Amino acid sequence: MPRKLPPNVERNQVKGHTYLSFRLGKGPRIRLPDDPTSQEFRDAYAAAMAGETAVKPSIKKDAPGTIGALIASYKASGQFTGLGETSKTGYMSRLESIRVDHGHRAVAGLTKDRIQTFILDPLTDRPGAALDTIKKLRILIKHAIDKGWLKYDPSTGIKRPKGKEIRAWTDAELLAYERRWPIGKKQRTAYALMLNMGTARVDTHLLTWNQVDDGACYRRHKTGVAVDMAVSEDLQKALAATPRKHVCVITTAYEKPFTVDGFSGFMRDAIRAAGLPLGCQPHGLRKTLGRMLADAGVSAHDIMAALGHTTLAEAERYTREADRRRGGHRAVLQLNDHRENKPPQTVSKRLGKSVKKEGKTE
Repeated sequence: MPRKLPPNVERNQVKGHTYLSFRLGKGPRIRLPDDPTSQEFRDAYAAAMAGETAVKPSIKKDAPGTIGALIASYKASGQFTGLGETSKTGYMSRLESIRVDHGHRAVAGLTKDRIQTFILDPLTDRPGAALDTIKKLRILIKHAIDKGWLKYDPSTGIKRPKGKEIRAWTDAELLAYERRWPIGKKQRTAYALMLNMGTARVDTHLLTWNQVDDGACYRRHKTGVAVDMAVSEDLQKALAATPRKHVCVITTAYEKPFTVDGFSGFMRDAIRAAGLPLGCQPHGLRKTLGRMLADAGVSAHDIMAALGHTTLAEAERYTREADRRRGGHRAVLQLNDHRENKPPQTVSKRLGKSVKKEGKTE
């Protein structure tokens, strides 16, 4: 989610790049530094608020060969400009954090130990940030290799930090949500779309009626993979009870399409109103569909097609987990049958008695 900006500060999109500027009413725009958390930004913002509109804050140019210069080169590349707007926003946030903290470091001086010690270790208490940082850093390193700035990947051998994985919802949590939001409610329709189509929030908020009338067809925003699947009975019931007032299935209270962030807030409010824990996240409904498909015995290839995965390994994770669950259940059932059918151990009448000897001893 983009950081909330101070009053009178706006984001401007110019040729695929996002810039921050100060503007009071219809007055002139004053360029501000890119990082709203930096001291440089705060100083420039204070000057603009004080009316020093003629003095533009200086934007420090990154020295050649530094990580900051590498980030600027990557942002100007087709690899970055070809990303979707939502992806660009996420990339920009992390790249700017790397630039602010490590932009002065020389790209040629990057080593495994330096990356671990100076870039990743300070993020130990934030595993999610550490994971996203190493992901973006490896993208930058690949760009540096392509540009001839590096001959090899210095991050090789660094283990990816384990972030907190979004989990699937339990059956009890699904039931609690459905009790709070019955069929006919907008919150139930959004839930039904995500649960039965496996869409992420960025795919769900602009789904149209045409995309769900003749089958659930959409293209995943994250990977560009086209998904074509049937509409389940549960989803059909939810859609049949939803008024068609707009080309988009889900709309705001003003019958306008949701933004990605607006839809996220809408779903979080609905989940909170159902009394569900923080672990129940909207994206977890996509994981839930994968779990349910695997539990139903659907093959990994079909799960891959239904969820729009790019590799079979992603889908096989669900089938392996389902196999373990089924194996555990079968093991207990087999144990119960064994206990019921085990022949009883009879006690010998002669147990504990001495054996009588035949004949006489001499």
